[in-house]
Amino acid sequence: MVRALGTGAPVYALLAVLLAALALTDPGFYEPDRFLAFVKRAAPLVVLAAGQYLVIVCGEFDLSVGAIVTAGVVVAAELYGSYPGAHWLLATAVLLAAGALAGLVSGLVTTALRVPSFITTLGMMLILEGAVFFWTGGSPHGALPTAFRQLGRGTALGWLPWAVLACTAAAVAVALLMRSDFGRTLVAAGDSERAAALAGVRVARARTIAFVLSGTAAALAAVLVGGFSGVSAQAGRGYEFEAITAVVLGGVVLGGGRGSVVAAMAGAFSLQALFTLLNLQGVSGALESTVQGVIVIAAVGLGAADWSRLRRRRTHPSGGEPS
Repeated sequence: MVRALGTGAPVYALLAVLLAALALTDPGFYEPDRFLAFVKRAAPLVVLAAGQYLVIVCGEFDLSVGAIVTAGVVVAAELYGSYPGAHWLLATAVLLAAGALAGLVSGLVTTALRVPSFITTLGMMLILEGAVFFWTGGSPHGALPTAFRQLGRGTALGWLPWAVLACTAAAVAVALLMRSDFGRTLVAAGDSERAAALAGVRVARARTIAFVLSGTAAALAAVLVGGFSGVSAQAGRGYEFEAITAVVLGGVVLGGGRGSVVAAMAGAFSLQALFTLLNLQGVSGALESTVQGVIVIAAVGLGAADWSRLRRRRTHPSGGEPS
């Protein structure tokens, strides 16, 4: 059973423990409305984690996703301020295209100019944050209409949040993508760029597409966040680090080549469950960054540990190697 779960087994166990702890702390947590509200709050992070996974598994990073979320929310508000009659599907399509364009720029700079993705996406983050602040003066104008906000806060069939459906659709799409030839290409590029190139893999193309998909996922998250929380110049602040934390928590190896997208999304749910539990226990939200830092260090440290060497030492306490 554990082998079937793969590298994601620890995060699935952690999620089960956290959900059980939430049930014990708040007996009403699993009432349908409240549990669906929890999933709705987690949906943007789950979508971001899925996009971030695509970039990390191929050996790169994307620090720009939080800024894309913020820019997406602000652009939507400004768009409706100028064109109040715009259809919500058109506005959503514009945001998705803009997110894909931001990802394309990051991908091309990283692959064509050989600028490390950490630097490229950090620069993109600063560019977008500065542009948003310059454009709005730190106080966005305009409001998002009810039709646009339905995806983030509305329900289908009178009870199922649209955000849950959007999150599920994104999860299924990325899971199917990773089972395709392209998904295997991403993993191969992250495992060994040279070996993948020698096998005929177009590594630069695959990584650029991963950035495009990550930017698109961030734009979708912007639609969900805008619908759920409204307009803010800090709507996506910190999401980039939460997405990376969720992916690492899901057992995905930084540097690429190993990890499950389902486990990465489970990591996002686990992180949201942990924050919810801390809030119910009265722990200050200011400690969320501290918790994320501890999780990243612990997860990366455990992933980098040479467990086979430790087992050999326990098997041969004298230090001698088997002949």
